[in-house]
Amino acid sequence: MHAFRKAVENRDESAIVTLLADDVVFTSPVAFKPYEGKAITAAILRAVMRVFEDFEYVREIADPAGRDHALVFTATVNGRRIQGCDFLHVDDEGRIDDFTVMVRPLSAAQALAEAMGAQFDRIAQEAAGE
Repeated sequence: MHAFRKAVENRDESAIVTLLADDVVFTSPVAFKPYEGKAITAAILRAVMRVFEDFEYVREIADPAGRDHALVFTATVNGRRIQGCDFLHVDDEGRIDDFTVMVRPLSAAQALAEAMGAQFDRIAQEAAGE
């Protein structure tokens, strides 16, 4: 099991942050432009943990070299069942330097966009404070 999966399943925010590279790039399923840096990525991930209900990783796929991982998940957002995948790439130190999320169906992605939009001020404050 990838360490990130274990940290998320244990809701261990400090372990999640430790696994992020300082220069991590986070690509959201609902934002046009990627977010760059550990502070903003950590704040976004904390917000996701607040808005996702019944979150569960259901499958993990890794390349033989161990640098790329796909973690398939299900969750509920504002009553909408969502299915998605976290695509992770790790650097030479084993920290996540590229993090892309994709979700479906469209109605759940829209619910996620709305829920995360409501978190935006808190995300910005948390990112500035880290």
